Amino acid sequence: MDLLKLKFILFMVSQVLRSSIKKYGAVRKHIGKTRAVVQVKLRDGSLGRWYDISIDGVKSKAGLHAKPDVIVDILDVDTALAFLNPNADQAEIIHAMKNFRVLLIGPDHLAVWFAQLMNLTASAKLEYGAKMPDGSTRYTQNGNGGPTFVYVKDGKILRITPIDLDPSDAPSFVIRARGKTFSPDRRVSINPHAQTLKSMVYSDKRILYPMKRVDFDPNGARNPQNRGKSGYVRISWDEAFDMVGNEIKRQRQVYGPGALAIWHGSHHQWGNVGYYLSALLRFGNLLGFTRVHHNPDSWEGWYWGATHHYGNSMRVGVSGMYGLVEDCLKEAEMIVFWSSDPESTNGYAAGYEGTKRRLWAKDLGIEMVHIDPNFNPTAQLFGGRWIPIRPGTDPALSLAIMNVWINEGLYDKDYVANRTTGFEEWRDYVLGVEDGVPKTPEWQADETGIPAHVVRALARKWGNRKVYLGAGGPGIGFGGACRNATGTQFARNLVMMMAMQGLGKPGVNFGNLQYGTPLDPYFWFPGYAEGGISGELQWTAAAPHTYCRMPHILSMNPVQQMVPRQRLPEAIIDGYARGYPWDGFSNEAQFQAYEYPKPGYSKIHMLYRYGTSTFGTIAKSGRYIDMFRHESIDMVVNQAIWMEGDAHFADVILPACTSFERWDISEVANSGGYIHHNTHGLNHRMVMMQHKCIEPLGESKSDYDIFTGILNRMGTGAMFTEGCSDLDWARRLFMASDASKRVKWADFVKKGYYVVPPEPEAIRTPRNYGWFAEGRPKDAPEPIPMPSQWSGDFLKGLSTQSGKIEFIPNSLKRFDAVDPERNPLNRYVPSWEGPRTEALVKKFPVQMISTHSRYSFHTYGDGKDSTINDIKDHRVNVGGRLYWVMRINDEDAKARGIAHNDLIRVFNDRGSVVCAADVSPLTMRGVCKTYESSAESDFQHDPRYGLVDFGGCVNILTPDRPQTRNTDGMGSNACLVQFETWTPPEHALLRA
Repeated sequence: MDLLKLKFILFMVSQVLRSSIKKYGAVRKHIGKTRAVVQVKLRDGSLGRWYDISIDGVKSKAGLHAKPDVIVDILDVDTALAFLNPNADQAEIIHAMKNFRVLLIGPDHLAVWFAQLMNLTASAKLEYGAKMPDGSTRYTQNGNGGPTFVYVKDGKILRITPIDLDPSDAPSFVIRARGKTFSPDRRVSINPHAQTLKSMVYSDKRILYPMKRVDFDPNGARNPQNRGKSGYVRISWDEAFDMVGNEIKRQRQVYGPGALAIWHGSHHQWGNVGYYLSALLRFGNLLGFTRVHHNPDSWEGWYWGATHHYGNSMRVGVSGMYGLVEDCLKEAEMIVFWSSDPESTNGYAAGYEGTKRRLWAKDLGIEMVHIDPNFNPTAQLFGGRWIPIRPGTDPALSLAIMNVWINEGLYDKDYVANRTTGFEEWRDYVLGVEDGVPKTPEWQADETGIPAHVVRALARKWGNRKVYLGAGGPGIGFGGACRNATGTQFARNLVMMMAMQGLGKPGVNFGNLQYGTPLDPYFWFPGYAEGGISGELQWTAAAPHTYCRMPHILSMNPVQQMVPRQRLPEAIIDGYARGYPWDGFSNEAQFQAYEYPKPGYSKIHMLYRYGTSTFGTIAKSGRYIDMFRHESIDMVVNQAIWMEGDAHFADVILPACTSFERWDISEVANSGGYIHHNTHGLNHRMVMMQHKCIEPLGESKSDYDIFTGILNRMGTGAMFTEGCSDLDWARRLFMASDASKRVKWADFVKKGYYVVPPEPEAIRTPRNYGWFAEGRPKDAPEPIPMPSQWSGDFLKGLSTQSGKIEFIPNSLKRFDAVDPERNPLNRYVPSWEGPRTEALVKKFPVQMISTHSRYSFHTYGDGKDSTINDIKDHRVNVGGRLYWVMRINDEDAKARGIAHNDLIRVFNDRGSVVCAADVSPLTMRGVCKTYESSAESDFQHDPRYGLVDFGGCVNILTPDRPQTRNTDGMGSNACLVQFETWTPPEHALLRA
């Protein structure tokens, strides 16, 4: 009976193929010019059927073909029925493949082609998007800046707009506070860069064809010294795949494991299939590569510092976010925005969702204070008191505030006695008993530039009110002052300040209304950190989440060698690097130093770069020029969408398409993993189908297809794809998620999105830390429950050694001898590059701060002829060239004879950047303010000054020194510079 059933299934395959070729253009396009004979058979040869497939149709016959191109070799009948069943259990398919019960024999590109063809026969019938009256089709997309409708006609994007919800979508949440009722608008808001995506898709900086450097010959002279100088010649995809695939094989054979290094920017295009923690990681694991370890680059002080006081290692040191909006609106009397500009950073990967909520707070009369060297857009919009502070001196201000609280009894003594440890020792330091220096408002004045009476008034007002502390852009940590030489001190002190005020009591918490909306945290959809299709259990959150829900082949990198991302140039140029990992599973992991090279592995001889630019995001990035040109690097590959940044230094360039030209699936602003439930920064949770809206421009391909093409050359394309296209993987992720229980796949892909209903009001997740303040077991979700992290009963108290907030952390006591710069007692140590470094100040008297951009998402959005360039607050057109903007105080400008929009050279010993001056009193004197993450770079050599960049990569000026010796935390905002009017040289500059 089973044998007859199998024969019938094999017969029906030919019928399905014939019908699909006739009905569906997508099937005919996939077949294209390919013709292949595919043999499906039992391993003993007792039964089989072959299929001769081409665009002209399908010939099929029972039996064995004499010369098939691909053989699907199946162990036995039971395996065949499980494997070929149209409604097959994916776990059974994976089991059969990984245990060699099913073998695909033949060229990988044909095996993958056939498997994807079979999947396409099912998906080709689906309808995508909505037809519009003007003849266009409305698709949906999701990106780093929020969800959008995309209107397409005749294969071209007409316009992109934010999504307006319709009556069939889930209702919005309602919050009742102080006699008023609040509910968000029935529409989404998007970030500025999301509004410019059409211009980016059609940018003339798109890389449309594979290219090779003109003087690079993989079989001859490679000329590494010319990287970044010589031009490119177009090649075919076959040449590109062969060139890259052959070089990877050569690296393995000549040097051994570890010779290939893969690295990427902080963020790339959104999606669960095409993201770096998904397809790229799966690709790299199948090759084996030296990991360029991704240091925390947004939460440095919180991860390396704050986590030791109150746990939260699984959240990289930042606070949770549950119930904060409702509690703040109901209970808080004041919000202190400390190094916090949510109107610029918008939380994470979202739009202006939090703006409305802060307007509600203003309507309720909640007072606002802003502590920042710059009178930032949040302060400008909402008003309140601006307290300008010298960069890097924030820990001194916090100490002075705590000094007033202790002296005047303005702290929660009961909470401190019952919910904390080590306060007495801390109190003695703050009062000066320990070192003879009381940390008074007068003491801090010379450090911070804030008059003592202002600090005392702030401390008293704060100590007599219920206050929310907005730390960094999201309010719960991240960014700003934690990216400074004193970043760990800053984050640690803020935790202790909140402990003194009763963290978790009504109206007392971290937050600035950017996070903490009453959305459903129990609905599961994978964020990008859940690993997507990677099958990677160590470096993603796939193990507790995605892998439990979506069976797929594990991929493990056999190469254990790592290089810290901040030290990659030293690893190449000096042949040695040392780093410290970020690891959310425990505080102790961050002390375990690792070194490159690791015994037994090759040094790096090939670099594979994916995604955005390094020069705009990595400290002292001029180092990378020498790295790219180092003679030890045999090949540099760059897989990029636009010709920018690192792409200019590649030997081979692989053109990737944008997310509008491929399939993917995601949830708005859902990173998952280490920023668990950051969707609570939205007003509506939305699962998004990222439609393939148009065909890839030129010969560009999706990242997924590029990886497949290379791995087909390596014999692992079938293992990489598991027979799936990117659309097939999107369906598998959807079916694994809770969305599949709420909406049918066919309906979802047609409409393009699903709105998750908010939490029912009666069972909303209580405010964060309320359980801790009240001595109850934890009732907020944990990212990955780790019972061993609790010293007492699981979920009772915090995951610190004492179970309490520790003013003198036990974890730092255990490592005091290992890391004396992070003393258990958080003493104030002035910045190693700041007002107290007198010799440097004489040469470079201005402190430059470079925050995350208001208009782009790291480098994604800047440059590329994007319409963001039309914003004069982002770039200024001077003489036909768009220059990066540097904000300088009007008195500083007057002293140097600089007028608004003049070109200025901003410089220090590391290099020079030519910017357009934005002269304004919004930035305090002695400080200049700009954004990091310029996508453009134009490095020139000036005989007067050395390295000069005209693109706006201010990170060539920032120090590469870590915040403290035994961390990899960047201190980019500890940067002294000078600036002057730019005077062009008499002779033409040379390309650097």
